[in-house]
Amino acid sequence: MKMVNQKCPTITDYSPKNDHFITDVMNGLSNNPKKLAAKYLYDELGSELFEKITTLEEYYQTRTEWDILNDSKVAISKLIGENANLIELGSGSSTKTKVLLEENNLNSYIPIDISKTMLRNTVEQLQNIYPKLNIYGIVADYTKLFSLPTLSGHKKVIFFPGSTIGNFEPFEAAIFLRQLSAILKKGDGLLIGVDLKKDTDIIEKAYNDEQGITAAFNKNLLTRINRELHTDFHLENFSHHAFYNTERSRIEMHLISKVNQTIQILDQQIKFAKDESIHTENSYKYSIHSFQKLCLTCRFKPIEVFVDKKNWFSVHYLEVI
Repeated sequence: MKMVNQKCPTITDYSPKNDHFITDVMNGLSNNPKKLAAKYLYDELGSELFEKITTLEEYYQTRTEWDILNDSKVAISKLIGENANLIELGSGSSTKTKVLLEENNLNSYIPIDISKTMLRNTVEQLQNIYPKLNIYGIVADYTKLFSLPTLSGHKKVIFFPGSTIGNFEPFEAAIFLRQLSAILKKGDGLLIGVDLKKDTDIIEKAYNDEQGITAAFNKNLLTRINRELHTDFHLENFSHHAFYNTERSRIEMHLISKVNQTIQILDQQIKFAKDESIHTENSYKYSIHSFQKLCLTCRFKPIEVFVDKKNWFSVHYLEVI
């Protein structure tokens, strides 16, 4: 039997320090209105819950994007080219990425995720499936500066699926895209999924599933604060609320206090009035034109865009100018 030489995956840990979490939570809950960063939804349990969300009937984004990638894999493969380094931001279980890994002759795959446990499990599974592929896992908050390993190969292509770009305020999205273009060279690529504007009812159902998994995902942020900061949030005193803000073209996700209550965090008391909100996440929806216009201001030139038959979702391939 012919043996296949399996490469040994490497994992580099740039995990954010807990003091950033403490500071951000204290500042966010002291603000008016109260707000917490969406990235903190993704602890180990939060990441697992989000993976469940992506399988829900209501959550059209994941399956629609996967269909686009699968239907367009030959064209996308040509755009990525031979011997490229594929860098995925927020890789999770890398489910959609397998379409690209199977179709492309890559030099290396670099998944980046904030969840150390999920990243390690994913890297080990992928190395078993693709034993000859160079895999370099990075545990990091990809919105912050981090280092990439020394890479050979033809070029770098960043893969940013899931319309996670929609979690950024538009000005933040521009800053983030400029950061990405700065770590790439002219001709390097960005393959990015972007949710499109559509009927409000379709969008709202995606964030208010009947099984309540999105509600559990949202409330898990309070569980995380309780665990890491030794606080006393009672989850039954908060409700999940998500709605589409038509004026700002975004889904807003909130945790609403059902009662007047006071939460002790370290040496500070945080007061909540009945019906007061903690704003936990936005998800902006774009038109193809508006997103490409944004990218052009950030040194990314649109090359090709792929959409589904319903025009619900888009996958853009852009190159650094």
